[in-house]
This record gives sequence, structure tokens and C-alpha cells, in this order.
Amino acid sequence: MDDAEVPPTFDTWAAEGVPVRTGDLTVSAHDVGEGPAVTFLHGFPSSSFDVLPLVERLPGTRVITLDLPGFGASDKPLDHTFTIHAAADAVVAVWHHFGITSTVLLPHDYGVSVGQELLARRAESPDGTVDGVDITAVVWCNGGLWSDLHRQTLGQQLLLDPEHGAEIAAAMDEEAFGNGIRGTWGTRRPMGDDEVHEMWESMRRDGGSAQAHRLLHYVADRLEHGPGRWIPALETCDLPMRFVWGELDPVSGGHVADRLEERLGPDKVERLLDVGHWPPLEAPDEVAAAIRDLLAGPTS
Repeated sequence: MDDAEVPPTFDTWAAEGVPVRTGDLTVSAHDVGEGPAVTFLHGFPSSSFDVLPLVERLPGTRVITLDLPGFGASDKPLDHTFTIHAAADAVVAVWHHFGITSTVLLPHDYGVSVGQELLARRAESPDGTVDGVDITAVVWCNGGLWSDLHRQTLGQQLLLDPEHGAEIAAAMDEEAFGNGIRGTWGTRRPMGDDEVHEMWESMRRDGGSAQAHRLLHYVADRLEHGPGRWIPALETCDLPMRFVWGELDPVSGGHVADRLEERLGPDKVERLLDVGHWPPLEAPDEVAAAIRDLLAGPTS
């Protein structure tokens, strides 16, 4: 096998990252390809590495992504409070660093709250941009768009325990991590051991797995900012949007798709009946097709 055939690893991906300063942290960002921009916002407990199946399916597209603060190869300071607002600040910093002036948004899981915060900033902006960046469309994948529908996994419940969460995070190993992730996977194909390993590598880098309980601050963020800010930003958004949704996701699956159809219209929702929580990994063909469709714009 020559070098071109060696599967990428999180370490090789991280080595190609560009450091971008945001507030008092540095995040690792990527700018891949040429053409109209698509910005991928990854989920918990993963990283921007999840975008690779999409990159190869989106020729002629410029893919922008980053490890959000506390994830992957980005800074993970001890005892730091990781917030969705700060993650949105990091996205804007990366856009400015790479000279992005317009982009399609592709949020997944944790990233959907970041995406909703960005939409809220767009709605507040006099010129309809986010600090000069025009969001032209959004493709959403499974995440907690409505905080009242979020169903925490057992692992998340344990990590959120105020007395023992830190201990559980510190004791987490790859086997326990993998068991939790596999429980959110669908039936289209098995999750590979290599996929679990690379996701774990991104999480444990620089002691990040021991900070997992702090990364779950987004649950409190959703409760605080969802009803008055993030949910209205989603439900009143005038942008072209698609929801590529794994039906078998125990966290934010078919029950969320039901509400999406009810409030935003069934024509915007693609329900993937054999897919779980991870459409960018489990169903990259459908996610890439939705992006291409929105990039092409309305047909006459």
C-alpha cells in the first residue's frame, strides 16, 4: 500500500490544521478545496475529522471546519467553561482568518446549537450577516434543536452528575467511550473499530476526555438560550434549509424529525430510516447531496 492509500488518522488530520486565535484560546481549523464555501460544525464528543467522508463527495467546494474549543486539536484548558457562544465566536474567527464572506452551514449535534446561535446573530444584524459573513443556506444533521426533546444518553447523565461527573470523565477509557458511541449508531452499517479509535484519539488528545463533563455545559446553554433565542432563530429563519436526519438516533432521532415536519414542513426533512445519530459518517452521500442541492439554488 502506498502513502496515497493509507487511511487518514486524526493525528495526520490535526497536523494539517491551521491555528486560529479566538478570545484567549487557539482552535485548529481547516480550509480544504476551492469553490463555494461550506462550513461544517461537528458534534460531541467528536471533532472536525468527521468531515472527511463529505470532503471527498463535494468536489468543487471549499470546505471550512474547525475543532470547536475543547475538542480535537483545539485548546482544552483545565477548569474552563466551554460555552456555545464562545464556540460561535470561534467559527466567526475562523471565517475571518480564511477570508470567508459567504457560506452554507452544515451543523451536527453540538454544532446545531452553535448554528442556532449564529442564526440568532444573523437575525439581530442590521445587514443580515454574521459579522460580515453571509450564511446562504443550512443543512442540519441530528442534534438538540429543541431542548425539551433532547434525550441524554446514560453516559451523558453520568458525566453531568455534579458530584461524580469529573471522576467519571477522568476514568473513561476507549472501551467505555466506544460502547457509548456505538449505542447511538444506526443499522445501515456497523461502526468500524477504526472510526471509534480515531474519535477517541480526538477526544483524549491533551487530556480532553477528562474534560468531557465540562464540554456538556451545552446542555445548560440550551435550556437557558433555547426558548427565547435559539428556537425562534430556527423557526423564523428565511434561509433555504434541509434536515438530513437519522431516524434511529436515541438522542435526537425520529421524535425530533416529527417536530421538524410539524413546524418547518415535511418537504425540508429527509428521514434516514436506517441511520442513527451520525449522518455525516453513516450517510455521507445523502448529506453531500443536500449540500449540492442548496448550492445549486432554486431551479426555474
